[in-house]
Amino acid sequence: MQLLKGDLHMQLGLKGNEVKLVPYDQEWKCEFQRVRANIMEQSTIESDRIQHIGSTSIEGIQAKPIVDILIGVDNLEQSSESLLKKLRNIGFYRLRVKRPNEIVCAKFTDDTFEVKTHFIHIVNFQGEKWHDLLFFRDFLNNNDSVKKQYETLKASFLKNQLNGIEEYTLYKEQFVQSIVNKRHFL
Repeated sequence: MQLLKGDLHMQLGLKGNEVKLVPYDQEWKCEFQRVRANIMEQSTIESDRIQHIGSTSIEGIQAKPIVDILIGVDNLEQSSESLLKKLRNIGFYRLRVKRPNEIVCAKFTDDTFEVKTHFIHIVNFQGEKWHDLLFFRDFLNNNDSVKKQYETLKASFLKNQLNGIEEYTLYKEQFVQSIVNKRHFL
């Protein structure tokens, strides 16, 4: 998906199992703000419960060109069906991904559902997962050396000619968990 950005185009989207990194793009923040506004128009979710997460929210590092959005709800079980219908109205579909205490939705470039451009992670507001995801984002944004370590780690995945999104996630897991664990000691 190409989104107009002045005379340039912001690239968003990856095919199913594709992993690639692109240079940081300031327009990712603008895209998040646009989607946040759409979510707020469709639902009763307040602005502070819709957060930009993932690598596109970390200033200055290369990232997969997919905008990750965190939505916090009071009760994941009770609010999921009505919220999912509202999200479908703006092009987000629930994925079959099974994660504890989380519902994952994606937006695609078209109805072939081949190229994902956005993810929404729905979790309990102020729950462990909510705090962990925001802590990771904020810790990296506030620590340049750690941010660079993370970027180097992600780039080494591609240099080692590894592939696949599951392998990529596992490759980063120990680093991500080491940062999240700091939340309990700071």
